[in-house]
Amino acid sequence: MREIVLDTETTGFDPEQGDRIVEIGGVELLNHVATGRTYHQYINPERDMPQEAFEVHGLSIDFLKDKPVFAKIGQEFLDFVGDAKLVIHNAAFDMKFLNAELKWMGLPQLPWEQALDTLAIARKRFPGSPASLDALCRRFGIDNSSRTLHGALLDSEILADVYLELIGGRQPDFALSQDTTDTQSAATETWRPQPRPAPLPSRISQAEKAAHDAFVEKLGAEALWRRA
Repeated sequence: MREIVLDTETTGFDPEQGDRIVEIGGVELLNHVATGRTYHQYINPERDMPQEAFEVHGLSIDFLKDKPVFAKIGQEFLDFVGDAKLVIHNAAFDMKFLNAELKWMGLPQLPWEQALDTLAIARKRFPGSPASLDALCRRFGIDNSSRTLHGALLDSEILADVYLELIGGRQPDFALSQDTTDTQSAATETWRPQPRPAPLPSRISQAEKAAHDAFVEKLGAEALWRRA
């Protein structure tokens, strides 16, 4: 099962009011194990950067002005994502922005059911408790000391650890699929010990065997050893 743990940074809260995506980060998981493959892109929003947004992610227009616009990377992003499940913290926010950008380009939008919201999972699992990414890191003992500002790729890497804890702290399965496990179980159930192709050599010496035979001879014809 392929999943992409995803995060975006933006200029604000509402694409319909002119806000744009300025960064996308994604981490690929295969059967809940990080593959090492990532997606990361800074994006020129073609507009100013509100101070409130800058204080969140630290991305200035001076830094972003030579980066590609979304229209240049949109298809590449879709190719990376494919049909993988998108694991996102507060998925409604990121999906709203991604689909707005894709719509403006005339590209296919991402189905809402493709997203898995870790915020909703956390609120269901820990009702009434803080469910921010930082709060979940504290709960699960995940090091987020490098997160002085929001960053799409860094937040995706941290969220990947949080996600695995939220679904039960699953450990890597060394890429053993369910089918393989089932096959191994069936093989174990039907296995039976087989005779050795060649018997092991006797560990009794000829002198010991002769001494035993002499002892049995002294016991007489009715000796138990003669019946064995």
